[in-house]
Amino acid sequence: MTLTNPATPDAADRPRQAHPADRLRAAAPALLTYAAIRALGLLVLAGWAHLADRSARQLLSQRWDSLWYVRVVEHGYDFTLTAPDGRVLSNMAFFPLLPWLEEGVSTLTLLGPADAGLAVSAVASLAAAWGVFQVVELVYGRRAGLFAVALWAALPVGIVQSMAYSESLFVALAAWALYATLRGNWIAAGLLAALAGLTRPVGLAVAAAVWVGALLALRTGTAAGPRWRLVLGVVLAPLGAAGYVLWVGVRTGSPFFGYLDVQGAWGNGFDGGLAFVRFIGDLVVSTPAAGLALAAGVLVVPWLYWRGVRQGQPAPLLTYCGIVVALALCSSGYFGSKPRLLMPAFPLLLPLALALARAKARLAWTVIAVAAAGAAVYGAFWLHGSGPP
Repeated sequence: MTLTNPATPDAADRPRQAHPADRLRAAAPALLTYAAIRALGLLVLAGWAHLADRSARQLLSQRWDSLWYVRVVEHGYDFTLTAPDGRVLSNMAFFPLLPWLEEGVSTLTLLGPADAGLAVSAVASLAAAWGVFQVVELVYGRRAGLFAVALWAALPVGIVQSMAYSESLFVALAAWALYATLRGNWIAAGLLAALAGLTRPVGLAVAAAVWVGALLALRTGTAAGPRWRLVLGVVLAPLGAAGYVLWVGVRTGSPFFGYLDVQGAWGNGFDGGLAFVRFIGDLVVSTPAAGLALAAGVLVVPWLYWRGVRQGQPAPLLTYCGIVVALALCSSGYFGSKPRLLMPAFPLLLPLALALARAKARLAWTVIAVAAAGAAVYGAFWLHGSGPP
């Protein structure tokens, strides 16, 4: 089964090859573009750090969440800090796949856990770019896939893709799980969704996408191969996230609410977006220009999602993207983290990628160049300031 939209202008450009080497050759221009944009961001960061007498390596791997992942490697899930207001912050808030990989790379090399995290993110970011390309190429064609990858690389907070954070790893697993779902490879989709669930809480969005794809395949009678493969993929998909959340619950003595309590201590919860709306309202009152700009930026997100609906994105993509967006915008966590939390919602970029794919080459690449330069400067500025907590 392949869930694609046949009414796109690039339908004739959709992939016919199935061999991994052929897929890699088709993706090579997108991967080279991605690497160039990210290299520009790292060069600007390194230059800025040199002028500021700071370490770019430290900014990328030894601050904020990066430190907490290292603490999982060094202390297991027994590390806590007491905040000034008395809250006890536990590293059980951080899912285990990235620290497991950091520990594995450290064991096999001479790298410390922080540098191992950078190595994992470097490889995972390329895998993520490849996965995004495969998904978009399958649905809308190769040229749209190229621009989707370029846009994802040139996000204003794209520097996070090069940090020892879990975003690149998660997007790699999510994108390839979505690709497997669209192709009807149910066991691969379920396994990748389970691994995504061991990476970030929003991994359940990947599981939901697998379920929706499987349900549609059954409903339309397009599920290829033995039925047990589909059933196994559906069963596997939520096991990563559900298993870790249950384990934290058992560790904390509250099987069903323990993980929520851990996140609550960090100030994270789901309030339907009320705290975020209040934050924007307060900002409009105190700093009207900034508040109105933020409000306009937030409104672009549902508009892009609606454009994806109108353009006929496959239901698994819409399901995944909708859940990621809802959790990012409707959580009560630190507001400065929301752009980073939206990064996995790469299907939001598809309407823009399609527009660039239809535009003249000079205009399209000018847009990408401006976006890449802006992201490089903003990323360096961001990491030298408040950064991505």
